[in-house]
Amino acid sequence: MQRAQRPEGANIEDDKPTASGIKSISMRVVLVHPAGSNFVSGARDVTMVANRMVPSGLVSIAAYLERAGHEVFCHDCLGPNAPLGIEANARLVLDRQPDIVGLSATTSSFLDAVEIAALIKSRRPQTMTICGGVHASAIGAPLLSRFASLDFLALGEGEETMRELCDGTPPSRIEGLVWRQDQEILTNAPRTLLPQLDALPFPAYEKLAGFPRGYQLPPFSYAQKPGASLATSRGCVYQCSYCDRSVFRKGFRSNSAHYTFEHMRYLRQRFGLKHLNIYDDLFTTNRGRILELCEQLAKARLGLQFNCAVRVGHADDELLSALSRAGCLMISVGIESGDPRMLEDLKAGVTLDQVRQTVAAIQRHGLRAKGLFMMGVVGETPQSVERTSDFILELGLDDMNLSKFTPFPGAPCYATIRDHGSFEEDWRLMNALNFVFVPRAFQSREQLDELYNRHVKRFYSDPQWRKRFRGRLWQHRHTLLHMAKNLPAFLAAKKQFEPRGH
Repeated sequence: MQRAQRPEGANIEDDKPTASGIKSISMRVVLVHPAGSNFVSGARDVTMVANRMVPSGLVSIAAYLERAGHEVFCHDCLGPNAPLGIEANARLVLDRQPDIVGLSATTSSFLDAVEIAALIKSRRPQTMTICGGVHASAIGAPLLSRFASLDFLALGEGEETMRELCDGTPPSRIEGLVWRQDQEILTNAPRTLLPQLDALPFPAYEKLAGFPRGYQLPPFSYAQKPGASLATSRGCVYQCSYCDRSVFRKGFRSNSAHYTFEHMRYLRQRFGLKHLNIYDDLFTTNRGRILELCEQLAKARLGLQFNCAVRVGHADDELLSALSRAGCLMISVGIESGDPRMLEDLKAGVTLDQVRQTVAAIQRHGLRAKGLFMMGVVGETPQSVERTSDFILELGLDDMNLSKFTPFPGAPCYATIRDHGSFEEDWRLMNALNFVFVPRAFQSREQLDELYNRHVKRFYSDPQWRKRFRGRLWQHRHTLLHMAKNLPAFLAAKKQFEPRGH
């Protein structure tokens, strides 16, 4: 599948004609993934040993720019070879003598991006700085007014915006760009979404130092290593009140089954990957695409396992059987709450019985079922937390994730969140790992934390869950060995679930 793959060692040609008809020269570009805050306030950040994800958007843009003839480097501040601290990471970026530095930031990493940009501008003022990602896309122009170290913002999808900027297209003609003209901040028309994701080259994974073995999947989520994360679609047709859709907006686009298969085979053959976590919001939305993909995977026998997600009520026997034959290990289900009233608010039309049936069907086909929940949402009470905890145990899940609700700037609930409780808008803490919002039914953030820790421990202390876990010890051997090698960091993480003073 030649058109999908990024050629090795692409030649860089000066004075290359661009799609806009403007002559350009090859630019030296450094794309940066800032670290931000990735754990509980006041606690040790164990991201680097527990769950180090590939910055998929960054390496996709890198491949796109390289195909356009630019010289591209990637620097992941959370990568296995990255130093600690803003100063040290900025120095590594400056060592490349970049013409353009692109920073892709979440809400919790945006201030890191600003500080890196400020250091770059202070030492190499001619370097252009541009920030994209979900936080920039959600807030837009006010960020450029506030932070002088950023020259541009890229709103929405980044590949074409970055290519046009690097090619020398005038800022006024670049969709999705926020820029300065004298003292005025200007916002261009929204970026048109790429119509065909299959036209994109495979992401430039090799530009990540230490990939793949330095990119650790979440503990107990895999049986083979090395592994990495993968995206095969963009967008979501739903508009949940808590979900930020600022980058890809409402709608759904996906790679074809053939492209996805070739992408997975490329990762297996080029990098030796044996497990992929597919992080699509709606992986199984196009049922025909998934059945075709599963058929190709089952026939090819790549020696590759994967995890994916399904929506409650959209996991029939034919689909689950196909996923099992294709090498699927675990399926995540977005459940959010075990309280009927809360569930109706969070996932209209979804019932607890439907959740039970979906989880049972997944496990009936020999697949692991992981439940995804949120705590501390609008309208939450201590009683609804208790009901959710009871429901989690009732389901007999193989794994679960309980995130701390965060009202992100691009989510529909953000505009009215202060009407429903207290909100500490500290961007560095807004990472779904800290309670920045406290619903009215709770006295304090400390009360929420105490309940959260209690119910996470309750799940992993459940005798039935521990019995299932013991039966899979051999499958978990890679995780257990990794934890043993990094025991101090994991013990520090475990302490966060202990009562204060213990």
